[in-house]
Amino acid sequence: MESFDIAVIGAGAAGMMCAAVAGQLGRRVVLIDHSQRLAEKIRISGGGRCNFTNLYAGPANFLSANPHFCRSALARYTPRDFMALLKRHHVTWHEKHKGQLFCDQSSDAVINVLKNECDAGRVAWRTPLAVEQVRHDAEGRFTLDTHSGPITARALVVATGGLSIPKIGATDFAYRLAKQFGHKLIDTRPALVPLTFAPADWEPFSALSGVSLEVQLATGSKKTGAEFNEDLLLTHRGLSGPGVLQISSYWQPGEPIQINLLPEQDATSALLEAKTGTRRQIANLLSEWVPQRLAHVWLETHQIPAEARVADLPDKTLRRVGEALSRWTLTPNGTEGYRKAEVTRGGIDTRELSSATMMSARTPGLYFIGEAVDVTGWLGGYNFQWAWASGVAAGQACAEYVLGA
Repeated sequence: MESFDIAVIGAGAAGMMCAAVAGQLGRRVVLIDHSQRLAEKIRISGGGRCNFTNLYAGPANFLSANPHFCRSALARYTPRDFMALLKRHHVTWHEKHKGQLFCDQSSDAVINVLKNECDAGRVAWRTPLAVEQVRHDAEGRFTLDTHSGPITARALVVATGGLSIPKIGATDFAYRLAKQFGHKLIDTRPALVPLTFAPADWEPFSALSGVSLEVQLATGSKKTGAEFNEDLLLTHRGLSGPGVLQISSYWQPGEPIQINLLPEQDATSALLEAKTGTRRQIANLLSEWVPQRLAHVWLETHQIPAEARVADLPDKTLRRVGEALSRWTLTPNGTEGYRKAEVTRGGIDTRELSSATMMSARTPGLYFIGEAVDVTGWLGGYNFQWAWASGVAAGQACAEYVLGA
């Protein structure tokens, strides 16, 4: 039997950060993961460059049934703190879009920083090693049963993530363990995920796969919905691209989404003005505003001849086209699911966790961090910032906890 002060299950972004912090505070830490390769989500993120944080990350960029929960951790460990960590390891980066920071090197640079930080804290690695069962005794110790024998610890941190991208090892381990210890779960579903449509509804647009443009997307009410100005990508099954991934986290099944294809102008006014100033065909005019292939399919679905001259079309028709361009309303039939979702929305109910320490209110010494809990960030580095911040909060807290345990 091996014995440690702290056991961390899950060697991803949050788990490695937590283990490194606790180890460098002088605690004996073991980091366990069922996978051979470390931190696959970091490795594949950002097209292999790792969008490791966002300069503007704050509580407003996160969704949760308990929206104020993330404030404390995010305030105490900021994007600047993680940037300083990378700088100490001579990792360089660049801002790509709206505060999104990417490595100049590959994602492996971030993984190596975390691994080196763990090594600096003398963290013991146990990978690949699956935890089959967790027991908690009357004295407050945790026993982890594995195929290599039991491991005991005074504190246990669960950082095994959500259900997203099962092909790289995602499981429901954290949720099962939370239930075992009496915790409630907020319903989980795929987030930051492409949206799909019924084949019959999408058939006119399926041939436009690969077409992209910047749009404004909205869904839901003012209270529960959201609106984003981002790129839209048409696929053979539906919609993807940054804007759709963002809106997918807010979209509820059965609800429509609204797309303004011309967010920079009033489409109706522009069409009516063009009527008096040009003899051009409407397809040629629309092709200046949206990709040509989309313009032609758009007109076809609205039963307007592509060769019709703008000047010859009735004002009523132009207003109908303008309104449709400004408020294209579609109702998805679903999403591409966890296999393509970047994160999982929902998870362990944070109302039973300490926002300062991430410790369970039900079981002293038990912590849940990262994607496993009901905190879901926007696209663009926010979820990694939550991993770093929650990992640091738990790492510091459990290191202090075991001194008095």
